[in-house]
Amino acid sequence: MGRAAVSNWRRRHDDFPQPVGGTATSPTFSLGQIEGWLRDQGKLADPPLRERVWQTLRQAAAADVELSDVMTFAGAFLLSLHADPSLRNDLSAFPDDRAGEALAAAVRAHTDRLPASFDAAAHVPLARALAGLADELGTADAFEFLRTRYLEHHSRRVYMTPEPVVRLMLDFATETPRTVLDPACGTGAFLTTAHDVYKNVQELLGQEIDETTARMTAVQLALRGAPAEVRPGDSLRDDAFAGRAADLVVTNPPFNDRNWGYEELTGDPRWEYGLPPRMESELAWLQHGLAHAAPGGLVVMLVPPAVAARRSGRRIRAELLRRGALRAVVGLPAGAVPNMAVAVSVWVLRRPAPGDQPADDVLMADVSAEPGTYHEAAVDAWRRYLDGRPQRGAATVVRIIDLLDDEVDLNPARHLPQRTAPSAGGAFTRERERLESAAAALPRAVTALDLLRQARGGDEPAMTTIGELAKAGVLQLLRVSPRIRMDEGTVPVLTLDDAARGRGPTGAAAPDADHVRIRARDIVVSQIARHPVARVAAEDGPVLGPGLTIVRVDPARSDPDFVAGWLRLGARGVQPDRARPVHDGRCAAERCRLMLRCSSARDSLTPTPPDVGSGSRPSSPLRRRSACSMAVCAAKRQGVL
Repeated sequence: MGRAAVSNWRRRHDDFPQPVGGTATSPTFSLGQIEGWLRDQGKLADPPLRERVWQTLRQAAAADVELSDVMTFAGAFLLSLHADPSLRNDLSAFPDDRAGEALAAAVRAHTDRLPASFDAAAHVPLARALAGLADELGTADAFEFLRTRYLEHHSRRVYMTPEPVVRLMLDFATETPRTVLDPACGTGAFLTTAHDVYKNVQELLGQEIDETTARMTAVQLALRGAPAEVRPGDSLRDDAFAGRAADLVVTNPPFNDRNWGYEELTGDPRWEYGLPPRMESELAWLQHGLAHAAPGGLVVMLVPPAVAARRSGRRIRAELLRRGALRAVVGLPAGAVPNMAVAVSVWVLRRPAPGDQPADDVLMADVSAEPGTYHEAAVDAWRRYLDGRPQRGAATVVRIIDLLDDEVDLNPARHLPQRTAPSAGGAFTRERERLESAAAALPRAVTALDLLRQARGGDEPAMTTIGELAKAGVLQLLRVSPRIRMDEGTVPVLTLDDAARGRGPTGAAAPDADHVRIRARDIVVSQIARHPVARVAAEDGPVLGPGLTIVRVDPARSDPDFVAGWLRLGARGVQPDRARPVHDGRCAAERCRLMLRCSSARDSLTPTPPDVGSGSRPSSPLRRRSACSMAVCAAKRQGVL
């Protein structure tokens, strides 16, 4: 709730709880008292347990700067509970003082990172709440929920690599690695996914400069049963895994870091390929990865495009090529990594094994033009390169000798053939083929329409309304709950604009048992004619938003696609300045029954809706895909029906 709401309630209600701290201009209140007052006023439904636990955890922190210590306590407690479930009985059976002693001992056994001033025994209520959340979700998912909330609270301090990019980078390893290292592990995306993907991995090593993030990542992996070791610290200045080798080093390090340690690390033995320039922190991270890679091991790293062409780094780039360390550069689409102003690349390096002959070529791939399928395109190019098969698409193999010029430019786009627009002759040929295909399908469409005309019966079919069909039990009309609020919550809500644009839900609401949820084969219809919408849901989905109605058809008595088609036709005949409820729309009941006798005609038709043609946007969950209703609509426009 906002400050304005609290100030308003304090002025209007004498029984509003009094402040328990803060200042006259910025008072603080007891969460329990506020919740009780709101509940008495009928303004608050009971929040889910997970939300209550998060608020209890927030309240246990005297200030936001101490929230990290409370998170450390929560992680250590859940680890203790995971290892010894009997701790739950101690918390519930013992009074607070004895329960506090057991709690403090258990927590200190799992972490030495809490400050001496942190009184674990004073947090028995929080521990009991955490135990209840663990009962509901499990210890791992309970901590994952709290960790996600913490990261949202500190989103500016923590950066997370998107899951599709993580999967892609791990897929460059063709064999299961025994040891995986992420020297800038952050929230542990690479290590967590590696634990899920590589079933036989033996060690997961991670280092993270932010101590709180490192602790949370360690707890998360431990609760998953991962063989992980996560250390806090600066990997370049204070390497926690010096002397240890990994089969796979995979990371998304900080970019453009001018304070990476140039002065302190000038003579570091890791710089086998040359001293990284002060402005080339990425080249320091690449060589750090190679120093930790076992012979024949891979280094897979996200790199900004400037690293491929900066003049200051050309000598190190040339040395990486000459010695056969660099094996591939893959350009990703813009937006693959959010909040990046440029489209990043994946560099794949291999530490040469003793006796290996240096590679004489490098894979250059640019999948930036394939935002929906870049993962498959990149992995396919890498597999083809390893197998010696010809490349296809925006990928090529470049001889190293051709790269060793004055620039040593490793941007893939420079080494790929220029994409040219399709010729007019080719476009004409394709359009002619489409026309011939449509003409060949026309006899089948005419036959299907003849079946519909023959089955129709009289000249004027009986007309009815959607409301009358609902009364007869042919369908149901479901409308949005009047209590739905769109300004808060975590439940996805399909808005009127979402339905009109054919996209997924963008709204959100608080959980409520009265919400109307969309089911597969429901027809989502707008309640006002100026926004005509009638879309059939492809699958179970979100909550229905304001301005929308669900028409739920009995599939044994009619066809949702058919009804949606007639609703769309009827909406076109309404004046745009009039608002009319959906249940006043007209529909041919005779033709609804006719659908059951014309399934063969429907199956023989495969027309493409107007918004699904070549070059249109991808299909949405509420895509209109009724072949038969389109045939009927076309027949009506032509006067056949």
